[in-house]
Amino acid sequence: MRILIVGGSGFLGRELARRARESGHAVTATFASRAGDVPGVHWLPLDLRRSEAITPVLGQARPDVVVNAAYRKADWAITADGAIHLAMAATRHGSRLVHVSSDAVFSGADVHYDESATPDPITPYGAAKAAAETAIRLLAPAAVIARTSLIIGDGGSVHEAFVHDLAAGRRQGVLFTDAIRCPVHVTDLARAVVELAASDRAGVCHLAGPDALSRHELGALIADRDALDASLLPAGRRTGTASGALDVRLDSTRTQRTLRTTLRGARDFLRGER
Repeated sequence: MRILIVGGSGFLGRELARRARESGHAVTATFASRAGDVPGVHWLPLDLRRSEAITPVLGQARPDVVVNAAYRKADWAITADGAIHLAMAATRHGSRLVHVSSDAVFSGADVHYDESATPDPITPYGAAKAAAETAIRLLAPAAVIARTSLIIGDGGSVHEAFVHDLAAGRRQGVLFTDAIRCPVHVTDLARAVVELAASDRAGVCHLAGPDALSRHELGALIADRDALDASLLPAGRRTGTASGALDVRLDSTRTQRTLRTTLRGARDFLRGER
């Protein structure tokens, strides 16, 4: 199978490229400013803000499946408009689409969200993701919309870097005790997305871990794994100090039942289990 990964030089995109190659697929990946370094992957430049550039990339890659892992939180033109233009082009090309979305489409008012939940975003990023989801469901009804949560790796994620910086005193800030998510390991997420890409699944799928943790609880687990002093991690409350949803827990039970890939909880994968 030929797979095109849009946003292939990002944290998730690189892992998607590695796992797709591991599964024996022919992989083309796009980058905005610098090509990635995953062996065996063909790299093409693509700026989703330039909609006229999308069709030529599809023409070069000739993908059976397009996986969209591109986003920029403060940029509607990429996260919403770019995703919609990509869905339109993939549909014209006859390619299957897997669109990576986010738990940011939810306000946290209901806390627990399964795949049937209606988006109710309260941040610009969440609104952009929700707009892309709505358009894709209309333009490409056979597409998969893969919602995920906080993505953690083996040291390469933004959150892990922040924990290290806090522990070393390189940055100011706190880890919220009342902001709760269901973290997922980047390898589990990438394997699940590649598995969905090769399936005939359609519609919304939730791909998050089973453990609901606060940012501070997650930071303490990262500190323990990496031999940092967890007592150096400042704790604080998000309520009244920052915008955004507090407690958003993606329920991935239904999707997990259909997958060979196990989406581990953070308590498992941060203890070094593979």
